[in-house]
Amino acid sequence: MAGQQEKPEDIAPKLRQIEVLDGQSLSMADAVRQIGISRHTCLSVAETV
Repeated sequence: MAGQQEKPEDIAPKLRQIEVLDGQSLSMADAVRQIGISRHTCLSVAETV
């Protein structure tokens, strides 16, 4: 069963939140985990935005 696929416009605020967490010295893996998306999703959408 496949997971829910999110649209890039839904991910953009999450990417901004990851940037904030990264600025607070949280690792990318921990920031992505805290937001609730996969690292793969983060990297894939970051390339298209």
